[in-house]
Amino acid sequence: MKVVFPTPSASSEVSGENCFGDRTIIPHVKILQVFKGLLYLSPITMQIPKIITKRLILRGFQDEDLDAYAQMSADRETMRYIGTGNTLSRSESWRNMAMMLGHWSLRGYGMWAVELKQDGRMIGRVGCWYPDGWIGLEIGWTINREFWRRGYATEAANASLEYAFAELQVEEIISLIHPANMASRRVAEKIGEQLVGQTQIMGEEALIYRLRRDEWKAIKGS
Repeated sequence: MKVVFPTPSASSEVSGENCFGDRTIIPHVKILQVFKGLLYLSPITMQIPKIITKRLILRGFQDEDLDAYAQMSADRETMRYIGTGNTLSRSESWRNMAMMLGHWSLRGYGMWAVELKQDGRMIGRVGCWYPDGWIGLEIGWTINREFWRRGYATEAANASLEYAFAELQVEEIISLIHPANMASRRVAEKIGEQLVGQTQIMGEEALIYRLRRDEWKAIKGS
């Protein structure tokens, strides 16, 4: 993979080349700006790679995403099988976005915002998740209910697991899914994961789906 990083005077986004076929990874950074006489970093100082698939852009969360993210997080059906199943207020949604950006700083990888290439709408989140106490590096996804049944979750999850295996060089990934969440279970199966057990997350039952590196390579080669 070839990545070119911008200088402070360059644009905040530059193109790169990689081995992902139809996917492109682009480093994503922001530079110093002046607002109302104050110098600040907008909105993040670390580099979060941008992944471009056929229909989607996976990128770091931005403050401008709050309206769409809060709307998604307030929808009971969308949040039904996420965590404890509770919806989030607008302020809770902001803190949740900040937590996902913090994961990038602490782990060097994390969750992306999912953006539609055709119109720039932010429709969900996807990526690599491994907070303290987790049983393994997880590929997780949440798509706004308005955009269900269009294959976006599968497309985004496939890009995320490819990043995990090809760039992070992990040996296996998991997905933790509520037993009744049949839609997410189908996504896990479509990206090659297999059901291997169950556990409890935040007091809720969760099925463990898993995909190992050698299995992923076999799928890629078939």
